[in-house]
Amino acid sequence: MKKLVEQSVIDAFFNGTHSDPFSVLGMHETESGIEVRVLMPDANKVEVINRASQNVEIELDRIDERGFFTGVAPNTHDFFNYQLKVYWGNEAVFIEDPYRFHPMIEELDNWLLAEGSHLRPYEVLGAHFTQYDGVTGVNFRLWAPNAKRVSVVGDFNYWDGRRHPMRFHANSGVWELFIPKVTLGQLYKFELLDSNNQLRLKSDPYAFAAQLRPDTASQISALPEIVEMTETRRKANQSDQPISIYEVHLGSWRRNLKNNFWLDYDQLGDELVPYVKDMGFTHIELLPISEYPFDGSWGYQPLGLYAPTSRFGSPEGFKRFIAKAHEAGINVILDWVPGHFPSDTHGLAAFDGTALYEHADPKEGYHQDWNTLIYNYGRNEVKNFLTGNALYWLERFGLDGLRVDAVASMIYRDYSRKDGEWIPNQYGGRENLEAIDFLRQTNRIVGVEVPGATSIAEESTSFAGVTLPPENNGLGFHFKWNMGWMNDTLSYMKLDPIYRQYHHNKMTFGMVYQYSENFLLPLSHDEVVHGKCSLLGKMPGDAWQKFANLRAYYAYMWGYPGKKLLFMGNEFAQGREWNYQESLDWYLLDDFHGGGWHKGVLQLVKDLNKTYKENTALYQLDNKPEGFDWLVVDDNQNSIFAFERRDSNGERILVVSNFTPVVRENYRIGVNEAGEYEEILNTDSAYYKGSNVGNFGVVSTEEVESHGRKQSISVVVPPLATIYFRWKKVAKKVRKTAVKRADTMDLTLKPAKVTKAKATKTESVKVETAKNKTATKTTKAKSVKADAVVAEKSAVKTTAKKVTKAATQKAEVKPESEKKTVKAKAEPKVAKAKTTTATAKKTTAKVETAKKVVKSKAKKATEE
Repeated sequence: MKKLVEQSVIDAFFNGTHSDPFSVLGMHETESGIEVRVLMPDANKVEVINRASQNVEIELDRIDERGFFTGVAPNTHDFFNYQLKVYWGNEAVFIEDPYRFHPMIEELDNWLLAEGSHLRPYEVLGAHFTQYDGVTGVNFRLWAPNAKRVSVVGDFNYWDGRRHPMRFHANSGVWELFIPKVTLGQLYKFELLDSNNQLRLKSDPYAFAAQLRPDTASQISALPEIVEMTETRRKANQSDQPISIYEVHLGSWRRNLKNNFWLDYDQLGDELVPYVKDMGFTHIELLPISEYPFDGSWGYQPLGLYAPTSRFGSPEGFKRFIAKAHEAGINVILDWVPGHFPSDTHGLAAFDGTALYEHADPKEGYHQDWNTLIYNYGRNEVKNFLTGNALYWLERFGLDGLRVDAVASMIYRDYSRKDGEWIPNQYGGRENLEAIDFLRQTNRIVGVEVPGATSIAEESTSFAGVTLPPENNGLGFHFKWNMGWMNDTLSYMKLDPIYRQYHHNKMTFGMVYQYSENFLLPLSHDEVVHGKCSLLGKMPGDAWQKFANLRAYYAYMWGYPGKKLLFMGNEFAQGREWNYQESLDWYLLDDFHGGGWHKGVLQLVKDLNKTYKENTALYQLDNKPEGFDWLVVDDNQNSIFAFERRDSNGERILVVSNFTPVVRENYRIGVNEAGEYEEILNTDSAYYKGSNVGNFGVVSTEEVESHGRKQSISVVVPPLATIYFRWKKVAKKVRKTAVKRADTMDLTLKPAKVTKAKATKTESVKVETAKNKTATKTTKAKSVKADAVVAEKSAVKTTAKKVTKAATQKAEVKPESEKKTVKAKAEPKVAKAKTTTATAKKTTAKVETAKKVVKSKAKKATEE
C-alpha cells in the first residue's frame, strides 16, 4: 500500500521535532476523497466515527507501528464532524481529535499581543475552558516565538510530548491547541524544543493555579469572574480618608496549633478578618501571594504571577477571603512584584532558549542582591504580561490596590551596582527609561480600567514625581512609602533618651519634604528581620522604658501626617524577630506570660486606630501644608515635640510627645486657637500599662504668650509618652493671667497628678537654677548630686522608671480605681481625678514635707 505521508514526516512527529502538526494531522482534501491522519502512540486500531450518523466512516491503516494512522473516506469530498474510536489492546476509547478544529485565536488578539497593547492578555493566553463545535475542552495558548516545537503535556496524555504538539501563529509568536475533554484540576505543562534544540519543560506563565512546592506543574482552573469596584471600597482608598494598613504574611500570622501547618484561605477569612476589624485597621496588605517556589522568599520571588499560592488553598478560596474582608468593610491590598523573578528552570528564565522575559546581558537582566532576573520592560509582550497581571488581580479577585515592591531597583540601571557593572540608557543616564514607562503605563491603565483602586510604591530614593499623575510626568502612584521618615525616626528611638537631645532633627526633618509626595508611614516586615530586632527590641532601657518608648512612638506616628502601615505582631509588641516558619507569639497577650505589657500595646493600637478614624483632622489634609503646624519644634533639651493637625472644617488635634522618662509639669505650649483642649488619648495611661500621669480631662488656654502665639496651655507631659488634645469649639471664658513670654516660661517640674488608686507616691523633680539643675526625689532617694548632667542622666535611667513602675503596680491592684482615671474601651482617655478637698490638703502636706527633706539632702550634698 502506498504511504500517503512521507516517513521522514512521521519520524519527525515521533522524534518530537515536527513544528506544524496541523499541516499533517486531521482532515485533508485529496483527489481520492477526505483523508484523515491520526497520531496515536502505542494504539493498535483507530476507527473514524461520523458524529451525525454514528456509523464507522472508515478504519484507518496503521502505517507506522509506533502509532501513526491514515485513511481516505471513500466518496467523501466535504469535511465532516467526526470522533475517533481508538483501541489499545481490546479496550476502545472514544476521543475527540484536537486536530480537526480550526484556529480559535482572533486576528485582533494576535495583533494586540504582538503590538503590546492587549489590556487583558490573560483572557487569551494560558488555559481556558471553552466549547467548539459542541465539544467542551480547554484551549491552551503560549507565547514562545523562538521555540521549534511546543506540546501540551499533562495528566490527560501521560505527559507525552508526542501526543499534543501545538499550532504556531508566526505573526504573534503564539502557540495554540484546543484539547477536548480536559477537566478542572488536571495538571499540565508545556514541553518546548527550544531554539538550541534543547528540550524544556515549562510551567504556564499565565496559569490561574499551580501545584504546591516542591511540585511545579500548572493546574487547570477557571478564569475567575469579574468583581466590580464599589463606591464604599473606592472611597476608602482616597487620600482624604483614614488609611491604616495591617501588613500580613499569611503563612505565619497564625498557624494550626496541632501541627504548625498553615491556615487556609477560608480559615484566615474567619480569623484574620474579624481580628483586623476589631483592631480598627482599614486595610489588609498581603505579602506576595503569587505562586513562588521558595518559602524563605516570603513570596518576593514569584514565578506563577497569575496563580494565588496553593499553600493556603485554591483561587476560589482566596476570592472568598477577599469577599469576607469586604463584607467586614476592610479593603485588601496585594504586594505585587514586577521587579524581578527567580531563575528556576520551570519558570520564565530562557523560556524558549532565548532571553524572552529577561535581558540577555546580565548587566541589565540580573539582580546581584537577590540572585534573580530582571524583566525586559522594553519588550511589548513582557509589558503586556505584567500590566495585564495588575488588572487581573484587581478585576478578577476584587483586590483594592497594589503595593509595588522594590521600585527603586526597577527605575535605576545602576541599582546596587558598581561602575562598569551596568549599561547606561540611550542618553547616557542611569535611569531605566523602559521601566519608568512601564510603571506610568500600568498606573494609567489601572486608573482608567479600575477607577478607585490604589497603587503604592515602595521607593527608597528621592526620585521626583512618584505620586504625580503620568500626564504630569510622574510615575502615577497614589502613595509612596516614606522610607526616610521610617529610617530617621527609628534611629532616633534606638537612642538612650539622654542622647536624643543631640538628634532632635531626626524627628522633624521629614516635614522638610512632607509635601513633595503623598506619603504612607511604614513600619513593615523589613524592619523586624535579619538581625534588626523587633520594634520592641529596638527600644532602649528596661522593660518599662521599652514599652513606654514604643507606645509613645506609635502615637507620634499616628498623629504625624501620612497614612499608616504596621506589620503583624508589632501591634502587640512581639519581643522576638518575625519568623516566617512560625506563628506570631500570641501567648504574650496572656497576663501570665506577658505581664499585661503586650496587651497594653495592643489596646493602644486599637485606640489609636479608633481615634484616628474618628477625627478628620488626623487624616483629611495629610498632603496639604494647612493640615499641619509645629507648635514646639526646637525644645531638644527636653526632647519635647508638639504639633497641631487640622481639617478643612477647622477641627484641631494637638499631639504632644515627650521622649524622656522625666515628667514635664506645667509645660507651656502656644496654641493657635483659644478655648478648651480635651485630653483624648494618653499613652502613659494605666490602661496601657503606663504610670498614669496626665491632665485628667480638659485644659484651658490662658492669655500667656508662648512660642510666638498670644495664647497658650499649661500641661503635664507624662514620661516617655504622647498625648492627644482635641480643641473644643465652644469654650469657656478664657482666664487672664500675667503675661509670661516663651523664652522665660516656667519649666519647673512639680509632682505629677496621679490617680486615687493608692498611686500617690510620685517623683518630684525641681530644676532649681540653670546653673545647678539639681534633680531631687521625693521617695526612696539614695543620693542627690549637684551636677545637673549627672542628675538628668540618673533621672532618665532610674528615678522616673522606679516611680512610674511603682505607680503602675499599685494601680494594677485596684482595677476599679483605674476606671476612675480611664474611660471605657470605646473611648479611652485619662479622666479628671475626683479628689476631695481633704485628700488634696493631705497630698499638699506630703509634698511640702518631701520638699523640705529633699532641700536638706541637696544642701548637704552640695556642702560635701
